[in-house]
Amino acid sequence: MSSKDWIEKDYYAVLGVPKAASADDIKKSYRKLARESHPDHNPGDPRAEERFKAVSEAYAVLGDEAKRREYDEMRSLFGSGAFRRGARGGGQPGGMPFDVSDLFGGGAAGADRRFGGAGFQDLFSSIFSGGGGAAPRGPSRGRDVEAEVALDFDDAVRGVTLPLTLRAPGVCDTCHGSGAKPGTQPRACPVCHGAGVTTRNQGSFSFSEPCRNCQGVGTIVEEKCPECQGTGGVTKTRTLNVRFPAGVADGQRIRLAGRGEPGERGGPAGDLYVHVKVRPDDVFGRSGDDLTLTVPITFAEAVLGTDLRVPTLDGAVILRVPPGTPSGRVLRARGKGVVRKDGRAGDLLVTLDVAVPATLSDEARAALETFAAQTPPAAREHLDARVRRVS
Repeated sequence: MSSKDWIEKDYYAVLGVPKAASADDIKKSYRKLARESHPDHNPGDPRAEERFKAVSEAYAVLGDEAKRREYDEMRSLFGSGAFRRGARGGGQPGGMPFDVSDLFGGGAAGADRRFGGAGFQDLFSSIFSGGGGAAPRGPSRGRDVEAEVALDFDDAVRGVTLPLTLRAPGVCDTCHGSGAKPGTQPRACPVCHGAGVTTRNQGSFSFSEPCRNCQGVGTIVEEKCPECQGTGGVTKTRTLNVRFPAGVADGQRIRLAGRGEPGERGGPAGDLYVHVKVRPDDVFGRSGDDLTLTVPITFAEAVLGTDLRVPTLDGAVILRVPPGTPSGRVLRARGKGVVRKDGRAGDLLVTLDVAVPATLSDEARAALETFAAQTPPAAREHLDARVRRVS
């Protein structure tokens, strides 16, 4: 990705976020747009594939704090129409800003004429990239890839290995990434002699830019690979077996090093990040390493106490409900929750919910009225005192 791309492309607009957006907002927008435009969801739609590439490119910059800061600074400097003389070797730091077109006369068009038709923004990309000249394009790391997997609740708690199918760029098997026809090899570019950059001098200024003959690669492919047409990469569908550890949580991101897009020119591959979505269970909930469960009990069970049989992930346990238990009390079954990485387990937290019947038989109502007559009233004196004070 060149400095020219950073100047010309508004990555914030691509992701549909304001410049002041937080890192979380940028990530959310990227994930939404990536899902909508993913080639797997839009088979045979080249516009969706281009949109997916643009969104991925934007997130590769804005999703990295250091790259985002550099991108913002570069666009701010270019957008101002001026920079300080001390910024790139000429004059003293803190000098007065001036319009770069003053260097050449005739503005950007004049600059293009003075440099033999070279694009004015191409020249600027060499200035902003670091003063000492653009670096040759050698091996570069591949992009990171993101995927999303939905797991059943039990699989997330216990751990599971699942196949994950990805459709992404990969190294061409015919030329093994060189881009050259089998039996041939790329040769050094005769213009830049393999450096990948060319340098132009204009007075006291020296401008370096990617070599136009080899596009900054440093090599020329004379006989292109028939499979990838000289690019060295093709779109592949691959299946990986991904191990999700026991206790993986909803929203967790698992990193698989080196399983992303392959690097260019022999560079290392990027990483694969798998976002986990856990489907809710119809019985259990989860709070960290603890499992949660709500169990209804009758009024009589709450008053008299009972032995309660409740499910766990590994069968059933008996919990003692003491007499006089109020609704909402939590009982704890130790070690019956999610197993931690160190081998220890969380607990099962059982919340008791006293069920109140909506209807009663005549016999049950009579028995309850007799019970009510024999029991003391609820302690509400403090509430009555409050009422009297405000009356």
